[in-house]
Amino acid sequence: MNAADVMSRNPATVREDTPIAEAIHLMLDRRISGMPVSGANGELVGILTEGDLLRRIETGTERQRPRWIEFLMGSGRLAAEYVRTQARRVDEVMTREVASVTPDTPLRGVVALMERRGVKRIPVVQNETCIGIISRADLIRALGRVLDAEPISASDEAIREHVLREINSRPWAATTSVEVTVNDGVVDLDGVVFDERERTALKVAAETAPGIRGIQDHLTWIEPNTGITLPRP
Repeated sequence: MNAADVMSRNPATVREDTPIAEAIHLMLDRRISGMPVSGANGELVGILTEGDLLRRIETGTERQRPRWIEFLMGSGRLAAEYVRTQARRVDEVMTREVASVTPDTPLRGVVALMERRGVKRIPVVQNETCIGIISRADLIRALGRVLDAEPISASDEAIREHVLREINSRPWAATTSVEVTVNDGVVDLDGVVFDERERTALKVAAETAPGIRGIQDHLTWIEPNTGITLPRP
């Protein structure tokens, strides 16, 4: 899937000269925690989020520091903090360096960008204009649609081939010590694992097979340092 498949279209936006009070009311009315900011020609120029409004003098949440620390910080940084705590316009507090994607960006790239930049939402931009936004909630909704899809029927051999292909593609899997059989859609895992976490991973690998009806766990856990056979939890 790409960004266009999951994004919320026509997101709420504000102009850079919008009063902060107006922007706050819009965020509360739409029940959103952030929104893109557009320039005079509709181009994306920033994003306003709850995090930009946390440190405010009106709520008594501005930072308080000893004088000697403020001296070391320098006047420029102190002036910037003053602006964020007392500004009245969106462009004075918004985040200007916006991480954005295009409609054809794969979701893998969207999530990687979210993690790298530490953000919860990504504007989707086309021709410099924001046409949508992807939040974590949008990604969860997309996941829910996939998981809620109608079950697919498959033969035992097709299920077994899928599980083996999944296991053989993973570097953590001990492929030579695990036997996979399938009977009437139920996957039987037999063999040896040397880390209890491998047991869970093997069961998850089996769960990814379309048409699966159940899993039988007959794996034996052997502690690698001592060779002691441990019972299943």
